[in-house]
Amino acid sequence: MKQSTNLYSNLDDNQKYKILQEMYVEKKMSFADIASEYGTYANKIRRDAVSLKIKIRDKSEAQKNALITGKHKHPTKGTTRSEDTKNKIGKAVMDSWDNLTESEIDDRRKKAKQNWENLSQDEKQQMLRLANNAVRETSKVGSKLEKYILVNLINDGYRVEFHKEQTLLNTKLQIDLFVPSIDTAIEIDGPSHFKPVWGDEALKRNISYDNKKEGLIIGKGWKLVRIKQTKDFSKSRANFIYSQLIDILTEIKSSTGSGTNTFNIQDT
Repeated sequence: MKQSTNLYSNLDDNQKYKILQEMYVEKKMSFADIASEYGTYANKIRRDAVSLKIKIRDKSEAQKNALITGKHKHPTKGTTRSEDTKNKIGKAVMDSWDNLTESEIDDRRKKAKQNWENLSQDEKQQMLRLANNAVRETSKVGSKLEKYILVNLINDGYRVEFHKEQTLLNTKLQIDLFVPSIDTAIEIDGPSHFKPVWGDEALKRNISYDNKKEGLIIGKGWKLVRIKQTKDFSKSRANFIYSQLIDILTEIKSSTGSGTNTFNIQDT
């Protein structure tokens, strides 16, 4: 970058403030780039920015900026990873989360809550609208975990009825996944089935509906597999769940589980 003839050391605080506002805040330039143009060093620019009450970008913002401006290349964009590599990465992330202490988990919750509180009312409303739309869409087409299990069951030779309404004792119920060859219903229960995600009343209705559905399924003489999804979808976690599901379906198919009507799987 061409160096400015107006050396930084000759500027007063008002001039420095205007330069930092324009170059650092508005143009998103780095301290190093500004220093290069004004014949000084980055730490000097940074110290003045702090002194002049200019909000300093955190590491995440700085990295995002560098990617947007093309100064740095994205470390993974454009690269192709094998399924085995993806699974290993996912497993490492899953293990990392599982090994967090209660204190560390609590700190992350507090940070997430603080990030939410820092949002404007408009940003909160927009996020809530997107969340509600996602929930409605999921109810129609199924969650990521449902679709993952569906595809893998089909690939393993099972015939599966997806979100098909079943009439049980004159009551129409929609079962997430049904395997007719072994009369087995598979229900994937997200957080709204056991947490007041949409309020206490909604949780009570969900629990009541789930209990009614379970009673009708068992009353029909079918088997029921309940998968409790407490965490966000990841392929590694889905693989872990699916391996347990296959073991259960194999047990049901071989009739060794004939004395048991309900089976439970949790994603931890």
